[in-house]
Amino acid sequence: MKKTRDIIVVKCGGNASIDPAAICADIAYLASVGRRVILVHGGSADIQNLADRLDVRLKRMTSLDGLSARYTDDAALEVVSLALAGVVQPRLVSELISNGVAAVGLTGVQGALIRARRRRAQRVLVGSRQVIVRGDRSGRITGVNVKLLYTLLDAHFTPVISPPVLAEDANVVNADADRVAASVAGAVRAEVLVLLTGAPGVLADSSDPQSVMPVCVVPRDGPPPMREAGIAVKLLAARDALTAGVPTVFIAGGNGPQPVRRALAGKATRMSLGTSPAPAHGSAR
Repeated sequence: MKKTRDIIVVKCGGNASIDPAAICADIAYLASVGRRVILVHGGSADIQNLADRLDVRLKRMTSLDGLSARYTDDAALEVVSLALAGVVQPRLVSELISNGVAAVGLTGVQGALIRARRRRAQRVLVGSRQVIVRGDRSGRITGVNVKLLYTLLDAHFTPVISPPVLAEDANVVNADADRVAASVAGAVRAEVLVLLTGAPGVLADSSDPQSVMPVCVVPRDGPPPMREAGIAVKLLAARDALTAGVPTVFIAGGNGPQPVRRALAGKATRMSLGTSPAPAHGSAR
């Protein structure tokens, strides 16, 4: 099993403004020059579109520290699974193949690729009240089948990965795609993790797309310095990856030409671990 830092993990967000064709073309270029790439994807726009078509109401909940997350009941898990594995992933895999990349689509369930511990009861805020919510079909990632990923990479395949994932009791649960990407990057000892979003990076002013922060410091524990739903989980994922030993994490824009290569060239926000939280503002979509 190789343990060299020659792997790039790219996370393609689900924002509708992200250009998957440009991302796949970039991955094809990187593969052509001998780089090994793993693509992890979400699909928030497609999830919402499918939920609307199926008349499923998607719900969100707010943690005690003010972070918003999707509440995944049984119906929501079906929508997430259908949208990611049945719509988004085939689209990305076919785009990569059309660019000459030997791509293989996997959810976290196939080959027990991603393991998680299910969140069975959570304290959340409803208005100003604390309540306990049960029945959430999501989990916190606990392990990655590194052997399967190295087997694919060593055979010159490009893995394309999405939730859902496999709980410790072998039931299927949801997991955030940014944190899946961070866990994968840490497990395979990636050289770089690139989190692509709808904004050009972490913004000092969420209303000003020109206010990209060259560096964003995230504390080693506690809530992230920015709480908006679009950026908070990406900051947590960046911290996960940095803590796991990934030396370089970028948050960058996923639209326009050569989005991955632009990020690798530094046209992005570089994430750093620290102890001093940044001001509670900013956005990345």
